[in-house]
Amino acid sequence: MEDISVFSCLVLLLSFLLTKFVLNNINNRRKNLPPSPPNSLPILGHLYLLKKPLHQSPAHQPLARPASLHGPILLVRFGIRPVLVISSASLADECFTTNDISFANRPKLPSASLTTYNYTSFESTSYGSQWRDMRRIANTEVLSCHRLAFFSDVRADEARALARQLFHDSTHEDFTRVELRPRLSGLAMNVIMKMAVGKRYYGKESMDDGARRFKELVEDSFALDGASNVGDFLPSVIGWFARRRVQSRRAQIHGYRDNFIQALVEEQRRMMKEEVGELAGKKRSNKTMIETILLLQRTNPEQYNDRFIKSLVTTLVSAGIDTSSNTIEWAMSLLLNNPEKLEKASKEINEKVENDHLIEESDLVKLPYLHCIINETLRMYPVGPLLAPHESLEECKVGGYNIPKGMMLLVNAYMIQRDPTIWPEPTKFLPERFLQSNKVDGGKMIPFGMGRRRCPGEGLAMKEMGLVLGTLIQCFEWRRIGLKDMDMKEGSGLIMSKANPLEAMCRPRKSMISTLSQL
Repeated sequence: MEDISVFSCLVLLLSFLLTKFVLNNINNRRKNLPPSPPNSLPILGHLYLLKKPLHQSPAHQPLARPASLHGPILLVRFGIRPVLVISSASLADECFTTNDISFANRPKLPSASLTTYNYTSFESTSYGSQWRDMRRIANTEVLSCHRLAFFSDVRADEARALARQLFHDSTHEDFTRVELRPRLSGLAMNVIMKMAVGKRYYGKESMDDGARRFKELVEDSFALDGASNVGDFLPSVIGWFARRRVQSRRAQIHGYRDNFIQALVEEQRRMMKEEVGELAGKKRSNKTMIETILLLQRTNPEQYNDRFIKSLVTTLVSAGIDTSSNTIEWAMSLLLNNPEKLEKASKEINEKVENDHLIEESDLVKLPYLHCIINETLRMYPVGPLLAPHESLEECKVGGYNIPKGMMLLVNAYMIQRDPTIWPEPTKFLPERFLQSNKVDGGKMIPFGMGRRRCPGEGLAMKEMGLVLGTLIQCFEWRRIGLKDMDMKEGSGLIMSKANPLEAMCRPRKSMISTLSQL
């Protein structure tokens, strides 16, 4: 009797799930909603598809299989949140051109409330006047062509510091084993911090206890800020219990980071007050990012308050370090696995740049193949394999389906940029595919996002990556450790990093020893 009872319960449960699935599909068809994968569970919805939280596996993978089985446009339910998943270039183009304003919002995930200053940071704020104002400041005062040109010396100094450090650490005759990741991330941090406050925070000569602690906290915050929290998708009470374990650590990190950046703001404010003589009260072209906003604060203290400054600095630090350093590490790994491409890049630099000086940003326009290498790396290993989530502001249509207001949007850039119908031999490293044009339209190449919420730091990242990668190729010979190919395993998390840091052998090129010895 007990077996019959258990069997009856199972039959009832299966009948309930089947009925629910059928009714949901009928309801979706009536509303003309996108198709959904089967087996949406009570409360959890399709969260089981993730198997692991997004921060414990490469972010693009959990959503790739449902897309390959059920199509490039899917409606999934992560707990209480409906999510539109897009995995084709044409649909991504439709989302961010035809429906650009419709998808200009960001979802408010509860776990991000603290670290984004209650959703007022640049990357998380709702679409509207506040976002437009922050975007204007970023585009005109921080990341404009004029400001990037002014800070070219900052990038050049850091590229030379990297070359000098590698040269001093080498034996000059034999190959020396080096790990690039900490050097590259330190360089990227220095570029951002010198733009923000005018001083370095990585390197033996500049790492005081405060700077060292800040660097450690930045690294810790990458892991937590990039971590998806299942509690964000569950009903309020259940979600609170699911989030609280991570939230305490997140609060601790945010508190230290907030205090550190506030101290930088106070330091900049004090320095501005101490200016005397000809500079007093006058605008300076060499002012730092924080100084720029502090000047605006004098005329509009409510709009440009200290929280505004801290959220902008935090955004630049979190977005500006990973983009360039991870891409350069991937590029070097790909070149080491394809030595003929490395030789081709080296030959181009030798022909276009004299050996008596290190490559400069003004030389980059003469190096099309170097740009092709960077673009092909971004295609194969986009730093954000899933674009930052968007949310629909209003009802719209995508792919002929109705998309209601308030739906979260995830675009799988990794799948799009490896789509064999767009990219022949998509898993092969072929920089030559970009030789005719480095610009690809129609949502086919979106490593920096697309539309009005596209990453404004793209110009800075491309200049920095070109200069640093060009310097590494110009100044040093590189080879793998042993005969095996470099490990290209992807790390876990929302940021596309290598699972294992790049270690390689390098030695100074004989033609560059004289130049390097003078650094």
